[in-house]
Amino acid sequence: MPSVGCPAGTVIAVLANKWVLYALGALRQNAGPMRFNQLSRSVPGVTQKMLTQTLRTLERDGLVVRRVFPTVPPRVEYDLTPLGCRAGLLSASIGQWAEAHVGQILDARVAFDAQAATAPRPVG
Repeated sequence: MPSVGCPAGTVIAVLANKWVLYALGALRQNAGPMRFNQLSRSVPGVTQKMLTQTLRTLERDGLVVRRVFPTVPPRVEYDLTPLGCRAGLLSASIGQWAEAHVGQILDARVAFDAQAATAPRPVG
């Protein structure tokens, strides 16, 4: 667990979770509060349990605010805090970088796998 004396470690521990990046991205793209089911549909592949855990972590870390409205059934909305908006810019930058470079990464994987599949040759 990162210590308080290591700010980068503390932040990376939060942002390294893929569901965190997807949730921040979905909330940022929506540009307003989202209900749980709406958010769940915006993050394909996430389970209800993982999304709940992710949102709790983001709320605990001050990146997301959870609002409960006294209706029957209760209405719950999630939104980015100002800190979460700034973190959302990071996830957007990562997404843009990924789109620009995914081809290079896939090509490198193919080349590496092809080289690894050949028998090693002696040096000399």
